[in-house]
Parts: sequence; C-alpha cells; structure tokens
Amino acid sequence: MDKKDKIRVVILAAGQGTRMKSDLPKVLVPVKGKPMIEHLLEAVAESSIDAKPVIVVGYKKEEVIKTLGDKYEYVVQEKQLGTGHAVITTEKILKDKTDHVLVLYGDSPFLSSETIEKLVDRHLGSKAKITMATVELPDFNDWRDFFYKSFSRIVRDKNGNIIKDVQFKDTNEEEKKIKEVNPCYFIFETRWMWEKLKTLNKNNAQKQYYLTDLVECAIQEGTKIESMKIDPREALAANSQEELAVLEKLTL
Repeated sequence: MDKKDKIRVVILAAGQGTRMKSDLPKVLVPVKGKPMIEHLLEAVAESSIDAKPVIVVGYKKEEVIKTLGDKYEYVVQEKQLGTGHAVITTEKILKDKTDHVLVLYGDSPFLSSETIEKLVDRHLGSKAKITMATVELPDFNDWRDFFYKSFSRIVRDKNGNIIKDVQFKDTNEEEKKIKEVNPCYFIFETRWMWEKLKTLNKNNAQKQYYLTDLVECAIQEGTKIESMKIDPREALAANSQEELAVLEKLTL
C-alpha cells in the first residue's frame, strides 16, 4: 500500500489570533502576499501525502472556507478548547478511515513539502506510535529569539531518547539553556492517538486540552517516540504583528 493511502493530514485553523490585531482569522493573515495557510496547503499538495486534507475551522469559519474553497474537508471546532480538542473533533470523519494522522498548523507558512515527506517516511519506517519534528538551534539570538519563550524544550537521556518535553514556564535554569525545541508537528498512529486523546485533561493555566500532552503519555508508558530535526525556519509561525514582520524578512 502506498504511504498516501495510510495517512491523512489534519490542519488546525480555528484560532482567532487576538495578538495579530486583525479582524481576519489568523490563518488568513497574509505572509509574502498570500494567506499563511495557503503556503502550507501548497506544501501539503506538493508532498502528495493527502489529496484532501482535513481543516479544523472555528473563528470566522465561513470566511476561511470561502477563501480556501471545496478542495478540502472541513470540521468545525465550535469552542476553541485547545489543540488536543481540535484533533478530537476530527474523529467523526477519520476514525477507522486511516492508519496515521499528521497534525500541522495553518499559521506555519514555511514548512516545506520535502520536510513533510521526510517526516512521514521517518514515521512509517520506524513503526512508532508518535513521531515529532524538533528544531535544534545554534543560539537564541537575532530572529531565533522567537523560539526562546514560545517553544518547549526537548530533554533527552544519554542514549538520545526523549524523556521530557518541558514548557518554557516550567523550565529550570538548566533546561532554559537547551537548544532543542518542539514545533509541535506530530504524526500519530491513529488507534493509539484516539485512545490517548480521551485521557487528556484541562489541568493547566489555560484550561485547554493540549496535543503536546500526548508526548508525556508516550513517555510515561514507555512508548517509543521517533523524532526528526528540521530547519528552524520551517517551524516559524506568526502570533503577533512583530512575529509577522520577522517572517516577512526571512526567506527559506
């Protein structure tokens, strides 16, 4: 069976993006002349992984759907209760329909088709329940300062296995210095994912269900986590006008 028959792509695009100071849904805010999500959708199309990705919409959903058209499947997240909750909303159309799910974000305009293909190949070849992209930085200077407070740190043991994913607000001084961070691009084996999504809770400051908590689930039960390092620029997203300005200045 070809890999494209085994995997579906889910793109999270429900957020408002209040820090963007724009009336547009965040994924429709333009970068380099077109909406952020259109850059990503072009990369997904070029990868040939999924001919009809599932897009989770919410804030101003009609505007997002009208802009993107009928080439995609849409699922509505009525309440924005976090990334884990967003993926849960796709269960009604994806459960028992695919072996694996690749979760991406509509505000990630620089992710390339080549990286998507490599991530999928790594996952399918490893037979892992969860595969994640990571970013290793030389430092947090210049535009890379973007990653310092926004991204969690990846902690590995002496054998290179991921043993912890620490949100910045929870890091100690040594962990703050770690330069491998998590952009939250994940591929999951679906049976494992649906089971673990049901265990998520909202015991956090934002009172939301976080997809990243599945990393902790895997670590606690000793499930293998496969990982692949990607170019830092491919992990960039825009959550504010300042970050948008950074993206406009950069080229891949």
